[in-house]
Amino acid sequence: MTRRLAGLLLVALSATAMAQTTRTATAPEVVGRPVAERSVGDWLQRMHDASRQRAYVGTFVVAGGGRLSSARIWHVCDGTQQMERVESLTGAPRSTFRRNDQVLTFLPESRVVLAERRESLGLFPQLLKSNSASIAQHYRVREMGSERVAGFEADVVELRPTDTLRFGYRVWIEKDTGLTVKLQTLDGQGQVLEQAAFSDLKFDAPISMANLEQMMGHTEGYTLEKPEMRKTTAEAEGWVLRQGVRGFHPMSCYQRSVGGPQARQAPTLQWIFSDGLASVSLFIEPFVAGRHGQPKSLAMGATHTLTRRFGDWWLTAVGEVPTETLAAFAQGLERQK
Repeated sequence: MTRRLAGLLLVALSATAMAQTTRTATAPEVVGRPVAERSVGDWLQRMHDASRQRAYVGTFVVAGGGRLSSARIWHVCDGTQQMERVESLTGAPRSTFRRNDQVLTFLPESRVVLAERRESLGLFPQLLKSNSASIAQHYRVREMGSERVAGFEADVVELRPTDTLRFGYRVWIEKDTGLTVKLQTLDGQGQVLEQAAFSDLKFDAPISMANLEQMMGHTEGYTLEKPEMRKTTAEAEGWVLRQGVRGFHPMSCYQRSVGGPQARQAPTLQWIFSDGLASVSLFIEPFVAGRHGQPKSLAMGATHTLTRRFGDWWLTAVGEVPTETLAAFAQGLERQK
Protein backbone atom coordinates (compact mmCIF):
# COMPACT_ATOMS: atom_id res chain seq x y z
CA MET A 1 0.00 0.00 0.00
CA THR A 2 1.40 3.40 -0.92
CA ARG A 3 1.79 6.28 1.53
CA ARG A 4 -0.84 8.08 -0.53
CA LEU A 5 -3.37 5.29 0.07
CA ALA A 6 -2.58 5.22 3.79
CA GLY A 7 -3.22 8.95 3.92
CA LEU A 8 -6.54 8.66 2.13
CA LEU A 9 -7.67 5.90 4.47
CA LEU A 10 -6.97 8.09 7.47
CA VAL A 11 -8.52 11.05 5.69
CA ALA A 12 -11.80 9.26 5.06
CA LEU A 13 -12.09 7.35 8.30
CA SER A 14 -10.45 9.17 11.24
CA ALA A 15 -12.28 11.34 13.75
CA THR A 16 -10.27 11.66 16.95
CA ALA A 17 -10.20 15.40 17.48
CA MET A 18 -13.85 16.35 17.71
CA ALA A 19 -13.62 17.64 21.28
CA GLN A 20 -11.37 20.41 19.97
CA THR A 21 -13.62 21.39 17.07
CA THR A 22 -15.02 24.92 17.19
CA ARG A 23 -18.56 25.59 16.00
CA THR A 24 -19.87 28.96 14.96
CA ALA A 25 -21.96 30.57 17.67
CA THR A 26 -25.18 30.44 15.65
CA ALA A 27 -24.80 27.01 14.04
CA PRO A 28 -27.77 24.81 15.06
CA GLU A 29 -27.56 21.05 15.51
CA VAL A 30 -27.72 18.83 12.43
CA VAL A 31 -30.01 16.24 14.01
CA GLY A 32 -33.53 16.50 12.59
CA ARG A 33 -32.68 19.22 10.11
CA PRO A 34 -33.84 18.67 6.50
CA VAL A 35 -31.01 17.78 4.12
CA ALA A 36 -31.67 20.79 1.91
CA GLU A 37 -30.97 23.20 4.78
CA ARG A 38 -27.57 21.86 5.82
CA SER A 39 -24.65 24.25 5.55
CA VAL A 40 -21.02 23.44 4.77
CA GLY A 41 -20.33 23.26 8.50
CA ASP A 42 -23.28 20.93 9.10
CA TRP A 43 -22.13 18.46 6.47
CA LEU A 44 -18.54 18.51 7.72
CA GLN A 45 -19.64 18.03 11.32
CA ARG A 46 -21.82 15.09 10.30
CA MET A 47 -18.92 13.46 8.42
CA HIS A 48 -16.58 13.98 11.35
CA ASP A 49 -18.97 12.55 13.94
CA ALA A 50 -19.73 9.42 11.94
CA SER A 51 -16.75 7.20 12.71
CA ARG A 52 -17.14 7.74 16.47
CA GLN A 53 -20.46 5.90 16.51
CA ARG A 54 -20.08 2.62 14.61
CA ALA A 55 -17.72 -0.31 14.19
CA TYR A 56 -17.27 -1.39 10.59
CA VAL A 57 -15.22 -3.53 8.23
CA GLY A 58 -14.72 -2.75 4.57
CA THR A 59 -12.51 -2.78 1.49
CA PHE A 60 -11.34 0.66 0.41
CA VAL A 61 -10.14 1.34 -3.16
CA VAL A 62 -8.18 4.39 -4.33
CA ALA A 63 -7.75 5.28 -8.03
CA GLY A 64 -5.79 8.21 -9.40
CA GLY A 65 -2.70 9.08 -11.41
CA GLY A 66 -3.04 5.88 -13.41
CA ARG A 67 -2.75 3.72 -10.28
CA LEU A 68 -5.18 1.56 -8.35
CA SER A 69 -4.65 0.59 -4.69
CA SER A 70 -6.84 -1.14 -2.17
CA ALA A 71 -6.86 -2.10 1.49
CA ARG A 72 -9.02 -3.86 4.05
CA ILE A 73 -10.05 -1.76 7.06
CA TRP A 74 -11.28 -2.79 10.51
CA HIS A 75 -12.50 0.13 12.64
CA VAL A 76 -13.77 0.08 16.22
CA CYS A 77 -14.50 2.74 18.84
CA ASP A 78 -15.88 2.94 22.36
CA GLY A 79 -16.69 6.66 22.55
CA THR A 80 -13.24 7.70 23.76
CA GLN A 81 -10.80 5.32 22.06
CA GLN A 82 -10.44 4.89 18.30
CA MET A 83 -8.70 1.88 16.80
CA GLU A 84 -8.10 0.81 13.21
CA ARG A 85 -6.33 -1.91 11.33
CA VAL A 86 -5.50 -1.22 7.68
CA GLU A 87 -4.18 -4.15 5.63
CA SER A 88 -2.83 -3.44 2.14
CA LEU A 89 -4.22 -5.64 -0.62
CA THR A 90 -1.98 -4.30 -3.41
CA GLY A 91 1.72 -3.55 -3.63
CA ALA A 92 4.19 -4.47 -0.89
CA PRO A 93 2.65 -6.10 2.20
CA ARG A 94 1.89 -3.53 4.89
CA SER A 95 -0.29 -3.48 8.01
CA THR A 96 -1.05 -0.25 9.84
CA PHE A 97 -2.58 -0.12 13.30
CA ARG A 98 -3.83 3.10 14.87
CA ARG A 99 -4.89 3.72 18.44
CA ASN A 100 -5.91 7.37 18.72
CA ASP A 101 -2.71 9.24 17.76
CA GLN A 102 -0.41 6.22 18.07
CA VAL A 103 0.39 4.51 14.75
CA LEU A 104 2.37 1.31 14.14
CA THR A 105 3.18 0.24 10.57
CA PHE A 106 4.34 -3.34 10.08
CA LEU A 107 6.56 -4.02 7.03
CA PRO A 108 6.84 -7.83 6.80
CA GLU A 109 9.39 -7.92 3.95
CA SER A 110 11.97 -5.92 5.92
CA ARG A 111 10.73 -7.10 9.36
CA VAL A 112 10.49 -3.49 10.50
CA VAL A 113 7.82 -1.74 12.57
CA LEU A 114 7.57 2.05 12.27
CA ALA A 115 6.19 3.72 15.40
CA GLU A 116 4.81 7.26 15.07
CA ARG A 117 2.48 9.69 16.73
CA ARG A 118 0.29 11.70 14.37
CA GLU A 119 -1.38 14.69 15.92
CA SER A 120 -4.09 15.31 13.34
CA LEU A 121 -3.96 12.07 11.31
CA GLY A 122 -4.78 13.87 8.07
CA LEU A 123 -8.41 14.22 9.02
CA PHE A 124 -11.02 14.94 6.36
CA PRO A 125 -12.35 17.42 7.14
CA GLN A 126 -9.42 18.78 9.17
CA LEU A 127 -11.39 20.58 11.85
CA LEU A 128 -8.65 20.25 14.47
CA LYS A 129 -7.66 23.89 14.16
CA SER A 130 -10.35 25.18 11.82
CA ASN A 131 -13.99 26.09 12.18
CA SER A 132 -16.95 25.86 9.88
CA ALA A 133 -17.06 29.63 9.37
CA SER A 134 -13.51 29.81 7.97
CA ILE A 135 -14.03 26.77 5.74
CA ALA A 136 -17.28 28.24 4.41
CA GLN A 137 -15.35 31.30 3.19
CA HIS A 138 -13.47 29.13 0.70
CA TYR A 139 -15.98 26.39 -0.19
CA ARG A 140 -19.63 26.32 -1.20
CA VAL A 141 -21.85 23.29 -0.73
CA ARG A 142 -24.13 21.88 -3.42
CA GLU A 143 -26.40 18.89 -2.84
CA MET A 144 -26.45 16.49 -5.79
CA GLY A 145 -29.12 13.96 -4.77
CA SER A 146 -28.40 10.41 -3.69
CA GLU A 147 -26.71 7.27 -5.04
CA ARG A 148 -25.89 3.79 -3.84
CA VAL A 149 -22.30 2.97 -2.82
CA ALA A 150 -21.28 -0.51 -1.61
CA GLY A 151 -24.97 -1.32 -1.20
CA PHE A 152 -25.82 1.75 0.93
CA GLU A 153 -27.86 4.83 0.07
CA ALA A 154 -25.68 7.93 0.25
CA ASP A 155 -26.25 11.67 -0.03
CA VAL A 156 -24.02 13.20 -2.70
CA VAL A 157 -22.55 16.59 -1.85
CA GLU A 158 -20.14 18.81 -3.77
CA LEU A 159 -17.79 21.17 -1.95
CA ARG A 160 -16.82 23.73 -4.56
CA PRO A 161 -13.88 26.11 -3.97
CA THR A 162 -14.44 29.84 -4.28
CA ASP A 163 -11.00 30.40 -5.85
CA THR A 164 -8.30 28.55 -7.83
CA LEU A 165 -6.02 27.87 -4.85
CA ARG A 166 -7.72 24.59 -3.92
CA PHE A 167 -9.47 21.63 -5.45
CA GLY A 168 -13.11 20.70 -5.07
CA TYR A 169 -14.61 17.55 -3.59
CA ARG A 170 -17.57 15.35 -4.33
CA VAL A 171 -18.51 13.31 -1.28
CA TRP A 172 -20.91 10.38 -0.82
CA ILE A 173 -22.19 10.34 2.78
CA GLU A 174 -24.08 7.27 4.02
CA LYS A 175 -27.58 8.45 4.90
CA ASP A 176 -28.02 6.76 8.28
CA THR A 177 -24.54 7.03 9.79
CA GLY A 178 -22.94 10.00 8.02
CA LEU A 179 -19.84 7.95 7.17
CA THR A 180 -17.92 9.02 4.07
CA VAL A 181 -18.22 6.02 1.73
CA LYS A 182 -16.82 7.64 -1.42
CA LEU A 183 -14.71 10.71 -2.11
CA GLN A 184 -13.64 12.35 -5.37
CA THR A 185 -11.14 15.18 -5.68
CA LEU A 186 -12.00 17.53 -8.56
CA ASP A 187 -9.88 19.97 -10.57
CA GLY A 188 -10.97 23.44 -11.63
CA GLN A 189 -12.94 22.03 -14.58
CA GLY A 190 -14.76 19.53 -12.41
CA GLN A 191 -12.75 16.57 -13.71
CA VAL A 192 -11.95 13.76 -11.27
CA LEU A 193 -8.29 13.76 -10.23
CA GLU A 194 -8.61 10.97 -7.70
CA GLN A 195 -11.32 8.73 -6.29
CA ALA A 196 -11.50 6.72 -3.06
CA ALA A 197 -14.44 4.48 -2.20
CA PHE A 198 -15.59 1.43 -0.31
CA SER A 199 -16.23 -1.52 -2.61
CA ASP A 200 -17.83 -3.40 0.28
CA LEU A 201 -18.79 -2.27 3.77
CA LYS A 202 -20.34 -3.87 6.84
CA PHE A 203 -21.52 -1.83 9.83
CA ASP A 204 -21.61 -3.05 13.44
CA ALA A 205 -19.18 -5.84 12.65
CA PRO A 206 -18.13 -7.92 15.68
CA ILE A 207 -14.70 -6.27 16.05
CA SER A 208 -12.94 -6.51 19.39
CA MET A 209 -10.81 -3.57 20.47
CA ALA A 210 -8.91 -5.95 22.76
CA ASN A 211 -8.13 -8.19 19.78
CA LEU A 212 -6.81 -5.28 17.71
CA GLU A 213 -4.70 -4.10 20.65
CA GLN A 214 -3.25 -7.59 20.99
CA MET A 215 -2.38 -7.69 17.28
CA MET A 216 -0.85 -4.22 17.51
CA GLY A 217 1.40 -5.41 20.33
CA HIS A 218 2.82 -8.42 18.44
CA THR A 219 6.17 -6.86 17.46
CA GLU A 220 8.32 -9.92 18.22
CA GLY A 221 10.75 -10.64 15.38
CA TYR A 222 10.51 -7.06 14.10
CA THR A 223 12.96 -4.19 14.45
CA LEU A 224 11.20 -1.23 16.01
CA GLU A 225 12.08 2.08 14.36
CA LYS A 226 10.88 5.30 15.91
CA PRO A 227 11.52 8.36 13.73
CA GLU A 228 12.64 11.24 15.88
CA MET A 229 10.08 14.05 15.96
CA ARG A 230 10.49 17.24 17.94
CA LYS A 231 7.68 19.76 18.01
CA THR A 232 8.90 23.25 17.23
CA THR A 233 7.97 26.41 15.33
CA ALA A 234 9.20 27.55 11.93
CA GLU A 235 10.32 30.87 13.43
CA ALA A 236 12.43 29.07 16.03
CA GLU A 237 14.15 27.18 13.21
CA GLY A 238 14.81 30.37 11.22
CA TRP A 239 11.95 30.32 8.72
CA VAL A 240 9.02 32.61 8.09
CA LEU A 241 6.20 32.81 5.56
CA ARG A 242 6.30 36.50 4.66
CA GLN A 243 3.25 36.26 2.44
CA GLY A 244 0.61 33.75 3.47
CA VAL A 245 -1.60 31.77 1.10
CA ARG A 246 -5.26 32.76 1.41
CA GLY A 247 -7.27 30.39 3.60
CA PHE A 248 -4.35 28.22 4.70
CA HIS A 249 -3.28 28.36 8.34
CA PRO A 250 -0.33 26.73 10.11
CA MET A 251 -1.33 23.61 12.03
CA SER A 252 1.93 22.18 13.35
CA CYS A 253 5.67 22.10 12.81
CA TYR A 254 8.20 19.35 13.53
CA GLN A 255 11.85 18.54 13.19
CA ARG A 256 11.98 15.01 11.82
CA SER A 257 14.98 12.65 11.72
CA VAL A 258 14.78 9.27 10.02
CA GLY A 259 17.54 6.78 9.24
CA GLY A 260 21.23 6.80 9.95
CA PRO A 261 23.61 9.25 11.62
CA GLN A 262 23.67 11.64 8.65
CA ALA A 263 19.89 12.06 8.76
CA ARG A 264 20.02 12.66 12.50
CA GLN A 265 22.66 15.35 12.05
CA ALA A 266 20.55 17.16 9.46
CA PRO A 267 16.87 16.77 10.39
CA THR A 268 14.09 17.85 8.07
CA LEU A 269 11.66 20.55 9.09
CA GLN A 270 8.01 19.75 8.30
CA TRP A 271 5.66 22.74 8.44
CA ILE A 272 2.00 21.79 7.94
CA PHE A 273 -0.80 24.08 6.72
CA SER A 274 -4.51 23.46 6.15
CA ASP A 275 -7.64 25.28 5.04
CA GLY A 276 -9.79 22.72 6.86
CA LEU A 277 -10.10 20.38 3.88
CA ALA A 278 -6.86 20.55 1.88
CA SER A 279 -3.42 20.37 3.48
CA VAL A 280 0.10 21.37 2.43
CA SER A 281 3.39 20.24 3.95
CA LEU A 282 6.62 22.18 3.51
CA PHE A 283 9.71 19.98 3.99
CA ILE A 284 12.90 21.98 4.45
CA GLU A 285 16.34 20.36 4.64
CA PRO A 286 19.99 21.17 3.84
CA PHE A 287 20.73 21.13 0.11
CA VAL A 288 22.77 18.15 -1.11
CA ALA A 289 23.76 18.50 -4.78
CA GLY A 290 24.09 14.79 -5.53
CA ARG A 291 20.69 13.98 -4.04
CA HIS A 292 18.40 16.91 -4.83
CA GLY A 293 19.20 17.71 -8.44
CA GLN A 294 17.13 20.29 -10.32
CA PRO A 295 13.91 21.97 -9.12
CA LYS A 296 10.79 20.36 -10.56
CA SER A 297 7.06 19.86 -10.12
CA LEU A 298 5.18 16.57 -10.23
CA ALA A 299 1.55 15.47 -10.11
CA MET A 300 0.11 12.07 -9.21
CA GLY A 301 -3.63 12.05 -8.99
CA ALA A 302 -4.63 14.84 -6.62
CA THR A 303 -1.20 15.05 -4.97
CA HIS A 304 1.14 17.68 -6.36
CA THR A 305 4.81 18.15 -5.45
CA LEU A 306 7.10 21.11 -6.06
CA THR A 307 10.81 21.45 -5.23
CA ARG A 308 12.94 24.58 -4.97
CA ARG A 309 16.43 25.52 -3.81
CA PHE A 310 16.86 28.29 -1.22
CA GLY A 311 20.61 28.89 -1.10
CA ASP A 312 21.94 26.16 1.19
CA TRP A 313 18.44 24.73 1.70
CA TRP A 314 16.07 22.53 -0.26
CA LEU A 315 12.28 22.86 -0.16
CA THR A 316 9.82 20.10 -1.04
CA ALA A 317 6.20 21.32 -0.99
CA VAL A 318 3.54 18.59 -1.12
CA GLY A 319 -0.24 18.85 -1.01
CA GLU A 320 -3.59 17.99 -2.55
CA VAL A 321 -3.72 21.43 -4.13
CA PRO A 322 -2.89 22.95 -7.54
CA THR A 323 0.78 23.48 -8.34
CA GLU A 324 0.14 27.25 -8.32
CA THR A 325 -0.77 27.02 -4.64
CA LEU A 326 2.50 25.25 -3.83
CA ALA A 327 4.34 27.93 -5.83
CA ALA A 328 2.65 30.62 -3.73
CA PHE A 329 3.98 28.93 -0.57
CA ALA A 330 7.46 28.75 -2.08
CA GLN A 331 7.38 32.41 -3.07
CA GLY A 332 6.37 33.49 0.42
CA LEU A 333 8.97 31.41 2.26
CA GLU A 334 12.03 33.24 3.56
CA ARG A 335 15.09 32.37 5.62
CA GLN A 336 15.51 34.71 8.55
CA LYS A 337 18.91 36.35 8.88
